[in-house]
Amino acid sequence: MGPKVESIFVSLLAASLLVARESEQISGDDGGWSSGGDSLTDEGPCNIDIEDQTTLTYSQFLQQYAYTKPVILRGIIDNTRFQFMCSKYNLLREYSEKTVRLSTANTHSYRKVDVTFEEFVKFLLTPQSVESLGSETLYFFGDNNFTEWHALFAEYNAPPYTIPYTSPAYSFGIAGPGTGVPFHWHGPGYSEVIYGRKRWFLYPPDEQPEFHPNHTTLTWVRQSYPSLGIKQRPLECTIRPGEVLYFPDRWWHATLNLDTSVFISTFLG
Repeated sequence: MGPKVESIFVSLLAASLLVARESEQISGDDGGWSSGGDSLTDEGPCNIDIEDQTTLTYSQFLQQYAYTKPVILRGIIDNTRFQFMCSKYNLLREYSEKTVRLSTANTHSYRKVDVTFEEFVKFLLTPQSVESLGSETLYFFGDNNFTEWHALFAEYNAPPYTIPYTSPAYSFGIAGPGTGVPFHWHGPGYSEVIYGRKRWFLYPPDEQPEFHPNHTTLTWVRQSYPSLGIKQRPLECTIRPGEVLYFPDRWWHATLNLDTSVFISTFLG
């Protein structure tokens, strides 16, 4: 084999290995976002209704859920293309130098920190310690620059069931295992998991849960949740990729990411 042929062979081999590595990162079930041994195993019970497009019409959604209680929807939208674009490899390739804004994950503090997306993924996307306070936790969710992230959001198919006189607004996030947001409330919306698993806890508007405003959801789950009586237990469920949770207006809710999770919410304002 001559030097020129050998050089071509080496180049083709290197290109082949690169393509194989990229394919593995993109096509894996976790999109390259694996938490390894840091994932949380307790998914808890699921006491929220689960519906799909064959069992729930838009009229039934409005009558049974839109204004009254949460529901989990399966198979109502296909976001395969969006999921592909949200792989770790693809997001780092497109947005590594873009600035993202992180927020503290507690009820009353609104500290913001700006970092590049690559810095966030490499240094701050870590498992949550149960000892950490909410004010010490930086969370990437919302505060998205829609001009810079427009190409990604343009590929997302929002749930088709709308609420009259509202318009949708997207919030995109990525978070490590054990992270989440403590109890809070706002208007109605949807939350879809793209990669990973997210555990949800919800209470009706007139049943404010007891929680410390600077404790994380992980702390609440470990310290307060086990002592709740049957009547004090929340509606809850863990949702996975392809599942969408709908929550009505003013419902209290908290979240806990069981894996490194990629997710997007559609707020109906």
